[in-house]
Amino acid sequence: MTKRLLAAAAAAIVLLGAASPALAAAEPKPADNAKQTVQAGLDRLTTQGGMAGAVLSVREPDGRVRTWTSGTAERGTGKPMVGADAHFRIASVTKPIIAAEVMRLVQQGKIELDAPVEKYAPGLLDGRPITVRQILGQTSGLPEYWTLINPAKPGGEADFLRLALDAKPVGEPGQKWFYSNTNYLVAGMLIEKVTGKDFRTVTREDVLKPMTHSYWPRQGEMGIRGEHTHTYGVNPFDPKHKGQVVDTTLEPGYLFGASGGLVSTPDDLNRFWQKLPTATIKTMMAGAVPAYDPPGSRYGLGVYSYRLACGPVWMHDGGLPGVRVLSGRDRSGRAATLYVTGTPKSDKELFATFGTAFC
Repeated sequence: MTKRLLAAAAAAIVLLGAASPALAAAEPKPADNAKQTVQAGLDRLTTQGGMAGAVLSVREPDGRVRTWTSGTAERGTGKPMVGADAHFRIASVTKPIIAAEVMRLVQQGKIELDAPVEKYAPGLLDGRPITVRQILGQTSGLPEYWTLINPAKPGGEADFLRLALDAKPVGEPGQKWFYSNTNYLVAGMLIEKVTGKDFRTVTREDVLKPMTHSYWPRQGEMGIRGEHTHTYGVNPFDPKHKGQVVDTTLEPGYLFGASGGLVSTPDDLNRFWQKLPTATIKTMMAGAVPAYDPPGSRYGLGVYSYRLACGPVWMHDGGLPGVRVLSGRDRSGRAATLYVTGTPKSDKELFATFGTAFC
């Protein structure tokens, strides 16, 4: 989905995606033409688009990596934008990783997609007959919890879920698609109930193993470890500058949890998409439903399909105050991740530039 606010006060936390059965990918463009086209798109994002920095990294099926950057890693310093191995908050691109972990548990016979969540976590959803599939596919009817929290005293995961359960549902389970971070809050809790371990530990020991530069922030951790860029946006956790664009590099990343809390790198995300078996992605996309944001997309189980000029890609998008990201792969196995430091007024140029990585 395109932009989805995680904090109502700031209207700034975004989560996105796309979906529809993927077709054959287009043939790669000549390297020189691709380089010029990608670079031009990034430069438009940092000039006309007003983003501080932008980076797009492509990983080919044979392991070759190409990375383009534009802009600066920190306003006012002249520092060049960081590359494919620098850390950033990946926001809702966390969701396909959590969904992939749940699929592992399905493959191990520990979870059934069409079983009620409360089969594994009695009482978690106040007795509502919501299935695991509906949670992963954003059709549970659960409302968005981020619009309900008090940024000054946000609380924790149990508090977030309570807020959502006490609010009016957006629909009956399975009735319609509605993008809600509450679903992946529940998915993280489900992983813990089934395995006896926190979802952070479970993913570190499993789907995150090939992603050696990715990590979950510790409770109370505000910064980003290692090399990283500064981000700029409206920060709901900064009441002194309400509604103003500020440096948002320091944020309580732990609070974003299973719905958007992972810190990674473009190259790690590209490795994730390439390591995720095509058969698993197809299972995740079976029964995908139309999603309203971005237009024309379809949403499966934590994965969108979005049609580019040369054909569909499997992907997810996301955003937090000061960062916007698109990440995915095509049927040929080419993976790409693009992120900008800022909140674009429109995603049109962002998706167009992402498309140059594949078309």
